[in-house]
Amino acid sequence: MATSELVPQPARYAVFVDAGYLYAASGALLLEASSRREYRVAAEKLIRALTSHAAEGLRGELLRVYWFDAAPRRQPTVDQRVIANLPLVKLRLGNLNAQGQQKGVDAQLRADLEALARHRAITDAVLLAGDEDMLPAVEAAQRYGVRVHLWGVEPTHGSNQAEWLVWESDTVEVLAADFLRPYFAKAGVLAVPQASPPRETTVTGAAPKAAPVPSPSQVFAGRAPSTKPVPAAGGRAGSPLPVPNSDGKLGPDRHHMLEIGEHVAQKWIFERGRDNIRDLLPGPILPPVIDKELLIEAEKELGRSLRPYQEARTWLRDGFWERVYREFGIGIGTSH
Repeated sequence: MATSELVPQPARYAVFVDAGYLYAASGALLLEASSRREYRVAAEKLIRALTSHAAEGLRGELLRVYWFDAAPRRQPTVDQRVIANLPLVKLRLGNLNAQGQQKGVDAQLRADLEALARHRAITDAVLLAGDEDMLPAVEAAQRYGVRVHLWGVEPTHGSNQAEWLVWESDTVEVLAADFLRPYFAKAGVLAVPQASPPRETTVTGAAPKAAPVPSPSQVFAGRAPSTKPVPAAGGRAGSPLPVPNSDGKLGPDRHHMLEIGEHVAQKWIFERGRDNIRDLLPGPILPPVIDKELLIEAEKELGRSLRPYQEARTWLRDGFWERVYREFGIGIGTSH
């Protein structure tokens, strides 16, 4: 008679984070802030700290982190795009309505948690949340034998987690203010240097050549603009000639790259929204994820790779920032 053996399930856990709760509770606790606009979060470092903390208290290996957040029309913000590209992190986006309420987040969390429990992919789940809407997800996972460890943020007073959610969880832990403080900071006032007024030129003799005006990248990086040779009287003024790469192939010209940079900025302002693009300020350094997206968009427009052309990529970013600064009324000189 054949007998079936029960294969022991390896210890494995997943971390489920309701970012809306985490950010709102931490902002109120640490900065007395009621809106995300009032503070900045070092999300990558925060996620690393949460996973390290989970590893200290749980047996087994981490499957992944599920990061639940919301955005208007589910259009990810700059920070959310960065989070989505982190290893072992799965971004789940609900919709953020006009009243600032998250919609669809609890349903997504329940679907993920229940699916992992049903397929015996995890033995434990860390849930960082406070809303009673998360209760069905907890109950569903527990029916499949998963232990649910509820984490909360230290409240400013009373409790910031639903009573039934606390009762139903297998263990409960509160993250102290000191644990969270390094990853939250008050949003600073945007201070962007303005372009210097143009120098007056004398009428006697030859007019002195105006100093080159710095590009946005040069202004913020503190670099002096390079002076390019001016064509002789018979030469054609305007954009510099295309620059050859190491193979001798000519790259795109400066004027074209500035146009493409502006076009991509305009497209993103329309598709992603002004608030989303405002998060990139003051610049000029783009997060690597966003910089890569800009490069890909430009290569689609050109129909060729920009990887061999460092100067062309700089012109692309200058065009992008010039359009963004113009959108928000920030006066900055451009390179010519």
